[in-house]
Amino acid sequence: MATTSATQSINAAESGTFALGGDLAVNRLGYGAMRITGEGIWGEPKDGAEAKRVLQRAIEIGINFIDTADAYGPEVSERLIAEALHPYAKDVVIATKGGLTRSGPGAWAPVGRPEYLQQCVELSLRRLKVERIDLWQLHRIDEKVPVEQSLEPIVKLQKEGKIRHIGLSEVKPKEIEQVLKFVKVVSVQNQYNIGDRQHEDTLEFCEKHNIAFIPWYPVASGKLAKEGGPLDKAAKRHDASVSQLALAWLLHRSPVILPIPGTSSVKHLDENTAAASLKLAPEEWSEIEAEVKQA
Repeated sequence: MATTSATQSINAAESGTFALGGDLAVNRLGYGAMRITGEGIWGEPKDGAEAKRVLQRAIEIGINFIDTADAYGPEVSERLIAEALHPYAKDVVIATKGGLTRSGPGAWAPVGRPEYLQQCVELSLRRLKVERIDLWQLHRIDEKVPVEQSLEPIVKLQKEGKIRHIGLSEVKPKEIEQVLKFVKVVSVQNQYNIGDRQHEDTLEFCEKHNIAFIPWYPVASGKLAKEGGPLDKAAKRHDASVSQLALAWLLHRSPVILPIPGTSSVKHLDENTAAASLKLAPEEWSEIEAEVKQA
Protein backbone atom coordinates (compact mmCIF):
# COMPACT_ATOMS: atom_id res chain seq x y z
CA MET A 1 0.00 0.00 0.00
CA ALA A 2 0.99 3.64 -0.27
CA THR A 3 3.18 4.66 2.64
CA THR A 4 2.13 8.30 2.55
CA SER A 5 -0.95 10.11 1.30
CA ALA A 6 -0.26 12.99 -1.05
CA THR A 7 -2.63 15.16 0.97
CA GLN A 8 -0.59 14.93 4.17
CA SER A 9 2.43 16.99 3.24
CA ILE A 10 3.50 19.79 0.94
CA ASN A 11 7.28 19.88 0.78
CA ALA A 12 9.19 19.53 -2.47
CA ALA A 13 12.22 18.37 -0.50
CA GLU A 14 10.47 15.01 -0.02
CA SER A 15 11.04 14.33 -3.72
CA GLY A 16 14.76 13.86 -3.06
CA THR A 17 17.62 15.77 -4.66
CA PHE A 18 19.66 15.68 -7.83
CA ALA A 19 23.00 17.41 -8.43
CA LEU A 20 22.97 19.15 -11.80
CA GLY A 21 26.40 18.77 -13.32
CA GLY A 22 27.44 17.01 -10.14
CA ASP A 23 27.70 20.26 -8.19
CA LEU A 24 24.34 22.05 -8.17
CA ALA A 25 21.87 20.27 -5.89
CA VAL A 26 18.14 20.85 -6.39
CA ASN A 27 15.00 19.21 -5.08
CA ARG A 28 13.79 16.90 -7.83
CA LEU A 29 10.24 18.25 -8.01
CA GLY A 30 10.52 21.71 -9.54
CA TYR A 31 8.28 24.26 -11.19
CA GLY A 32 7.85 25.08 -14.88
CA ALA A 33 7.12 28.78 -15.37
CA MET A 34 5.51 28.60 -18.81
CA ARG A 35 1.93 28.96 -17.57
CA ILE A 36 2.41 32.33 -15.85
CA THR A 37 1.96 34.04 -19.22
CA GLY A 38 -1.09 34.74 -21.38
CA GLU A 39 -3.10 32.35 -23.53
CA GLY A 40 -0.99 30.58 -26.13
CA ILE A 41 2.04 31.33 -23.90
CA TRP A 42 1.77 34.86 -25.28
CA GLY A 43 1.67 38.19 -23.48
CA GLU A 44 0.87 39.03 -19.90
CA PRO A 45 -1.02 36.66 -17.57
CA LYS A 46 -4.66 37.36 -16.77
CA ASP A 47 -3.69 37.81 -13.12
CA GLY A 48 -0.14 39.08 -12.68
CA ALA A 49 -0.45 39.25 -8.90
CA GLU A 50 -1.46 35.58 -8.72
CA ALA A 51 1.43 34.65 -11.01
CA LYS A 52 3.86 36.24 -8.57
CA ARG A 53 2.14 34.56 -5.63
CA VAL A 54 2.61 31.19 -7.36
CA LEU A 55 6.35 31.85 -7.72
CA GLN A 56 6.69 32.97 -4.11
CA ARG A 57 4.63 30.04 -2.84
CA ALA A 58 6.83 27.65 -4.80
CA ILE A 59 9.84 28.77 -2.79
CA GLU A 60 7.86 28.53 0.47
CA ILE A 61 7.04 24.86 -0.13
CA GLY A 62 10.57 23.77 -0.93
CA ILE A 63 10.78 24.18 -4.70
CA ASN A 64 14.25 25.44 -5.53
CA PHE A 65 14.41 24.59 -9.23
CA ILE A 66 12.44 26.87 -11.55
CA ASP A 67 12.49 26.35 -15.31
CA THR A 68 11.63 29.12 -17.75
CA ALA A 69 12.56 30.36 -21.24
CA ASP A 70 12.94 33.65 -23.05
CA ALA A 71 10.20 32.48 -25.44
CA TYR A 72 7.58 32.25 -22.67
CA GLY A 73 5.58 35.42 -23.24
CA PRO A 74 8.03 36.07 -24.87
CA GLU A 75 10.13 37.58 -22.05
CA VAL A 76 7.16 37.76 -19.65
CA SER A 77 8.00 34.66 -17.60
CA GLU A 78 11.61 35.65 -16.97
CA ARG A 79 10.60 39.18 -16.01
CA LEU A 80 7.92 38.00 -13.56
CA ILE A 81 10.37 35.59 -11.92
CA ALA A 82 12.76 38.44 -11.22
CA GLU A 83 9.98 40.72 -10.00
CA ALA A 84 8.64 38.06 -7.62
CA LEU A 85 11.84 36.43 -6.35
CA HIS A 86 14.85 38.70 -6.81
CA PRO A 87 17.10 38.82 -4.85
CA TYR A 88 17.00 35.03 -5.03
CA ALA A 89 17.45 32.75 -2.05
CA LYS A 90 20.88 31.14 -2.01
CA ASP A 91 19.70 27.66 -2.96
CA VAL A 92 17.27 28.69 -5.73
CA VAL A 93 18.28 27.61 -9.24
CA ILE A 94 16.72 29.38 -12.20
CA ALA A 95 17.06 27.52 -15.49
CA THR A 96 16.18 29.22 -18.76
CA LYS A 97 16.22 28.42 -22.46
CA GLY A 98 16.89 30.19 -25.74
CA GLY A 99 16.60 29.35 -29.41
CA LEU A 100 12.87 29.54 -30.18
CA THR A 101 11.33 32.68 -31.65
CA ARG A 102 7.69 33.76 -31.35
CA SER A 103 5.53 35.42 -33.97
CA GLY A 104 2.26 35.06 -32.10
CA PRO A 105 0.20 32.91 -29.69
CA GLY A 106 1.07 29.24 -30.06
CA ALA A 107 3.71 29.94 -32.71
CA TRP A 108 7.25 28.64 -32.17
CA ALA A 109 10.17 28.65 -34.62
CA PRO A 110 13.77 27.56 -33.95
CA VAL A 111 16.62 29.97 -34.67
CA GLY A 112 20.10 28.64 -33.95
CA ARG A 113 22.26 31.39 -35.40
CA PRO A 114 25.22 31.95 -33.05
CA GLU A 115 24.75 35.71 -32.78
CA TYR A 116 21.08 35.25 -31.96
CA LEU A 117 21.76 32.72 -29.21
CA GLN A 118 24.41 34.95 -27.70
CA GLN A 119 21.85 37.75 -27.61
CA CYS A 120 19.36 35.36 -25.97
CA VAL A 121 21.77 34.73 -23.11
CA GLU A 122 22.64 38.39 -22.60
CA LEU A 123 19.00 39.44 -22.50
CA SER A 124 18.03 36.59 -20.16
CA LEU A 125 20.78 37.66 -17.78
CA ARG A 126 19.33 41.17 -17.80
CA ARG A 127 15.70 40.12 -17.32
CA LEU A 128 16.48 37.61 -14.58
CA LYS A 129 18.80 40.13 -12.89
CA VAL A 130 21.67 37.68 -12.52
CA GLU A 131 25.33 37.74 -13.46
CA ARG A 132 25.33 34.03 -14.26
CA ILE A 133 22.63 31.66 -15.50
CA ASP A 134 22.80 28.43 -13.49
CA LEU A 135 21.42 26.30 -16.33
CA TRP A 136 20.98 27.53 -19.91
CA GLN A 137 19.32 25.12 -22.32
CA LEU A 138 19.11 25.17 -26.11
CA HIS A 139 15.35 25.19 -26.63
CA ARG A 140 15.56 23.43 -30.00
CA ILE A 141 18.32 22.43 -32.40
CA ASP A 142 17.94 24.44 -35.60
CA GLU A 143 18.24 22.06 -38.56
CA LYS A 144 19.54 24.95 -40.69
CA VAL A 145 22.57 25.52 -38.45
CA PRO A 146 25.14 22.91 -37.32
CA VAL A 147 24.70 22.51 -33.58
CA GLU A 148 28.44 22.99 -33.01
CA GLN A 149 28.14 26.38 -34.65
CA SER A 150 25.02 27.28 -32.67
CA LEU A 151 26.62 26.46 -29.33
CA GLU A 152 30.00 28.05 -30.03
CA PRO A 153 29.08 31.38 -28.34
CA ILE A 154 27.32 29.49 -25.53
CA VAL A 155 30.52 27.60 -24.69
CA LYS A 156 32.40 30.90 -24.81
CA LEU A 157 29.89 32.52 -22.44
CA GLN A 158 30.25 29.55 -20.10
CA LYS A 159 34.02 30.05 -20.02
CA GLU A 160 33.42 33.74 -19.27
CA GLY A 161 31.32 32.77 -16.25
CA LYS A 162 27.95 33.94 -17.58
CA ILE A 163 26.60 30.37 -17.78
CA ARG A 164 27.24 27.67 -15.19
CA HIS A 165 25.78 24.62 -16.95
CA ILE A 166 24.42 23.81 -20.41
CA GLY A 167 21.47 21.61 -21.36
CA LEU A 168 19.42 20.57 -24.41
CA SER A 169 15.73 20.15 -25.23
CA GLU A 170 13.84 17.71 -27.49
CA VAL A 171 16.86 15.64 -28.50
CA LYS A 172 17.65 11.98 -29.06
CA PRO A 173 20.77 10.13 -27.84
CA LYS A 174 22.61 10.62 -31.14
CA GLU A 175 22.24 14.38 -30.88
CA ILE A 176 23.35 14.41 -27.24
CA GLU A 177 26.44 12.40 -28.14
CA GLN A 178 27.25 14.89 -30.87
CA VAL A 179 27.10 17.81 -28.44
CA LEU A 180 29.03 15.94 -25.75
CA LYS A 181 32.04 15.94 -28.06
CA PHE A 182 32.60 19.63 -27.39
CA VAL A 183 30.65 20.58 -24.26
CA LYS A 184 29.35 18.94 -21.08
CA VAL A 185 25.58 18.46 -21.14
CA VAL A 186 23.95 18.33 -17.69
CA SER A 187 20.26 18.23 -18.61
CA VAL A 188 17.85 17.14 -21.32
CA GLN A 189 14.29 18.40 -21.50
CA ASN A 190 11.92 16.19 -23.53
CA GLN A 191 8.22 15.46 -23.58
CA TYR A 192 7.57 12.46 -21.34
CA ASN A 193 4.94 11.07 -18.96
CA ILE A 194 3.47 7.73 -17.93
CA GLY A 195 1.33 7.60 -21.07
CA ASP A 196 3.85 9.08 -23.53
CA ARG A 197 7.19 7.30 -23.36
CA GLN A 198 8.49 7.91 -26.87
CA HIS A 199 11.74 9.22 -25.38
CA GLU A 200 12.49 6.15 -23.27
CA ASP A 201 15.80 5.74 -25.11
CA THR A 202 16.81 9.30 -24.23
CA LEU A 203 15.92 8.75 -20.58
CA GLU A 204 18.06 5.60 -20.50
CA PHE A 205 20.94 7.53 -22.08
CA CYS A 206 20.59 10.20 -19.40
CA GLU A 207 20.59 7.58 -16.66
CA LYS A 208 23.79 6.07 -18.04
CA HIS A 209 25.54 9.45 -18.13
CA ASN A 210 23.95 10.96 -14.97
CA ILE A 211 22.28 13.70 -16.99
CA ALA A 212 19.12 15.27 -15.56
CA PHE A 213 16.02 14.32 -17.56
CA ILE A 214 13.43 17.10 -17.28
CA PRO A 215 10.06 15.96 -18.64
CA TRP A 216 7.79 18.62 -20.07
CA TYR A 217 4.10 17.81 -20.30
CA PRO A 218 4.67 15.54 -17.27
CA VAL A 219 1.02 14.78 -16.50
CA ALA A 220 -0.73 12.23 -18.71
CA SER A 221 -4.09 13.17 -20.17
CA GLY A 222 -6.79 11.72 -22.42
CA LYS A 223 -8.25 8.28 -21.82
CA LEU A 224 -5.60 7.41 -19.22
CA ALA A 225 -6.65 10.26 -16.95
CA LYS A 226 -10.39 10.47 -17.60
CA GLU A 227 -12.82 9.47 -14.87
CA GLY A 228 -12.88 5.72 -14.58
CA GLY A 229 -9.59 5.38 -16.46
CA PRO A 230 -6.58 3.47 -15.08
CA LEU A 231 -4.87 6.51 -13.53
CA ASP A 232 -8.11 7.83 -12.07
CA LYS A 233 -8.88 4.46 -10.46
CA ALA A 234 -5.37 4.15 -9.02
CA ALA A 235 -5.38 7.73 -7.76
CA LYS A 236 -8.64 7.20 -5.88
CA ARG A 237 -7.23 4.07 -4.26
CA HIS A 238 -4.42 6.17 -2.82
CA ASP A 239 -6.37 9.29 -1.88
CA ALA A 240 -4.58 11.29 -4.56
CA SER A 241 -5.37 13.17 -7.76
CA VAL A 242 -4.43 11.92 -11.21
CA SER A 243 -1.85 14.71 -11.49
CA GLN A 244 -0.25 13.71 -8.18
CA LEU A 245 -0.07 10.08 -9.19
CA ALA A 246 1.47 10.94 -12.58
CA LEU A 247 4.13 13.12 -10.95
CA ALA A 248 4.85 10.53 -8.26
CA TRP A 249 5.32 7.93 -11.01
CA LEU A 250 7.94 10.13 -12.69
CA LEU A 251 9.83 10.49 -9.41
CA HIS A 252 9.65 6.72 -8.97
CA ARG A 253 10.60 5.94 -12.57
CA SER A 254 14.18 7.22 -12.39
CA PRO A 255 16.42 9.13 -9.97
CA VAL A 256 17.55 11.42 -12.82
CA ILE A 257 14.02 12.65 -13.58
CA LEU A 258 13.21 16.21 -12.48
CA PRO A 259 9.50 16.90 -13.11
CA ILE A 260 8.58 20.57 -13.56
CA PRO A 261 4.77 20.77 -13.57
CA GLY A 262 3.49 24.23 -14.39
CA THR A 263 0.44 26.14 -13.23
CA SER A 264 -0.85 29.66 -12.76
CA SER A 265 -2.76 28.75 -9.58
CA VAL A 266 -1.43 28.57 -6.03
CA LYS A 267 -3.99 25.87 -5.20
CA HIS A 268 -2.87 23.73 -8.14
CA LEU A 269 0.77 24.33 -7.25
CA ASP A 270 0.17 22.98 -3.75
CA GLU A 271 -1.62 19.95 -5.16
CA ASN A 272 1.20 19.18 -7.59
CA THR A 273 3.91 19.60 -4.96
CA ALA A 274 2.13 17.28 -2.53
CA ALA A 275 3.01 14.50 -4.99
CA ALA A 276 6.53 14.56 -3.55
CA SER A 277 5.24 12.72 -0.49
CA LEU A 278 3.21 10.10 -2.36
CA LYS A 279 5.07 6.79 -1.99
CA LEU A 280 3.79 3.54 -3.45
CA ALA A 281 5.26 0.07 -3.19
CA PRO A 282 7.05 -1.26 -6.32
CA GLU A 283 4.34 -3.85 -6.92
CA GLU A 284 1.69 -1.13 -6.89
CA TRP A 285 3.56 0.83 -9.57
CA SER A 286 3.83 -2.37 -11.59
CA GLU A 287 0.08 -2.85 -11.39
CA ILE A 288 -0.57 0.74 -12.49
CA GLU A 289 1.82 0.44 -15.42
CA ALA A 290 0.10 -2.77 -16.50
CA GLU A 291 -3.29 -1.01 -16.38
CA VAL A 292 -1.90 1.89 -18.45
CA LYS A 293 -0.54 -0.46 -21.11
CA GLN A 294 -3.90 -2.17 -21.43
CA ALA A 295 -5.81 1.12 -21.78
